[in-house]
Amino acid sequence: MSTKVSRRRAIQLSGLGLGSAFLAASKAELLARSTSPLSASPPPLPAKAKRVIFLFMHGGPSHLDTFDYKPRLLRQNGEPLPFAKPRVQFAKTGNLLRSPWEFRQYGQSGAWVSDLFPKVSTQVDHLSFIKSIHGSNEAHGGALLKIHTGSDTFVRPSMGAWISYGLGTENPDLPSYITINPTLGHGGVQNFGSAFLPPIHQATRIGKRGQSVKGISIANLANPDITSAIQREQLAFLRQQNQRQLDRLGPSPILEARSDSFDLAYRMQSAAPELMNVESESKATQTLYGIGEEKTENFGRQCLLARRLSEAGVRFVQCSHGYWDQHSNLKKQHGELAREVDQPICGLLTDLRSRGLLDETLVIWGGEFGRTPTAQGKDGRDHNPHAFTWWFAGGGTKPGVSYGETDEFGYYAVNDKVHIHDLHATILHLLGIQHEDLTYRHAGRDFRLTDVSGRVVEEIIA
Repeated sequence: MSTKVSRRRAIQLSGLGLGSAFLAASKAELLARSTSPLSASPPPLPAKAKRVIFLFMHGGPSHLDTFDYKPRLLRQNGEPLPFAKPRVQFAKTGNLLRSPWEFRQYGQSGAWVSDLFPKVSTQVDHLSFIKSIHGSNEAHGGALLKIHTGSDTFVRPSMGAWISYGLGTENPDLPSYITINPTLGHGGVQNFGSAFLPPIHQATRIGKRGQSVKGISIANLANPDITSAIQREQLAFLRQQNQRQLDRLGPSPILEARSDSFDLAYRMQSAAPELMNVESESKATQTLYGIGEEKTENFGRQCLLARRLSEAGVRFVQCSHGYWDQHSNLKKQHGELAREVDQPICGLLTDLRSRGLLDETLVIWGGEFGRTPTAQGKDGRDHNPHAFTWWFAGGGTKPGVSYGETDEFGYYAVNDKVHIHDLHATILHLLGIQHEDLTYRHAGRDFRLTDVSGRVVEEIIA
């Protein structure tokens, strides 16, 4: 998949223009004449998933206290680690620390889940666990960039931007990529930016980390003091001026993307407000997501909003939660964080399945790395990029399976290892894209999300 020539540029080259007739265009004509590069493109390969919901647990939840059961860690609590720790570590750790939570087996698959997730445990027969993920960076900033862009050393387009670039949006009135309450630290906007891809593919941000989702809106979506007719005239005038600039200086992806964003914002004024209104859902649905309960209210609204946006045609929606970074006070803080997301996640999976959407929607859960089996201080775990767990649901993945293994203490991925590039390759494959073909030429070379490697994890694909 090589660099696209935008439809806007194609019209320009063919001598067609919107001209002064656009001044009188109705909203319907504006939609019909849209030259947005976000227009949906059919996937090159048969697709199992149409869209993605990424539940990102910022800070690095402990795989050893959630889904990766280690009986030997339990037995040898307090003893020294019987093999060498990594050469590079984020902080000093001591002896082995058992999980303060009990693990139990659930479902027909017999998946092990800790008592942290009593609600998610009821969904295990719909989940595909990958327990052997490994990355390359011990620090949050680099690890977040690796997860989101495939690189922890250079500015690269985010995963959602690549998917937007490859597939576009299913709804011309909405962006193809939306991120809800992202962190503005640890890589910041690069984690949801487009880098050298056309800027129209960067995420539309709703809120920021720690912000209440109740009553949240898309910033600067509409000016209540200007009528729709005046806005159309402004857009027409702006388009004419931009076209003169393009005629004089030649193609400008930044200028074209800016104009595209104005057009999209105009169309969003009708579509977005109703989608943001989760109160229009039934009381039963809101309760399913934990809305109305203090602990689960905020993430429940994120998850319900993600379902509404996804169902309406947004290609990639990310919900962020955390801060799962417990260098101390692990039991108390991991416990509180898990209570905030357990019911909403269960509700999201249940709701998608009841609506017939889970088969075509890929849901992903995970953080930027795992935690060490060795203790930091009295009751904490350090960063561990050498082993961590994600799970997938729906979107053509095998339900009720577990792939990959860590060592007996959970420090290193050892069997069927899955690199972050492999995760990205697998996500693209499920969307009908061969990861080696989704490229963009920049600065004299072809770039891709998976850089120079990446294996599709066929073992979790139905």
